Amino acid sequence: MPEFQIDYLAVGVAALATIFIGALWYSPLLFHKLWVKAHGYSEEKVEQMRKTAGRAFIVSLFCYVVMAFVLAVFVSYAGVSTVYQGAFLGFLVWIGFLATLGLTAHMFSEKPLSTYLIDAGYQLVYAVVMGVILAAWR
Repeated sequence: MPEFQIDYLAVGVAALATIFIGALWYSPLLFHKLWVKAHGYSEEKVEQMRKTAGRAFIVSLFCYVVMAFVLAVFVSYAGVSTVYQGAFLGFLVWIGFLATLGLTAHMFSEKPLSTYLIDAGYQLVYAVVMGVILAAWR
């Protein structure tokens, strides 16, 4: 098995960047209203979701750390050394895994296409940003 080098600080920063991107992405500045409308949520439902969001954020952060770690392994194995290569690798991870898995799940969800597009857009941005951070930190 080939050896790989991981910068754990870069993994942590990439995971935290994903949380911050999500906070902006789903904020009223960007897609909050469209996302709420697409899901058919009332403002009361959104408030209820906010009250119990702590566990979801903790699980999300854990998942983003795992994702950043695995992407760092890919960066190391592929010998990615520029931010452009990191961005491209992030895009490949998005198109090959995140977008396809999300679309598959969406097809069984009975939700409008806009829910998938908003979420897939977020995933595209954070996958590319993760790739850039991990490549730049090498």
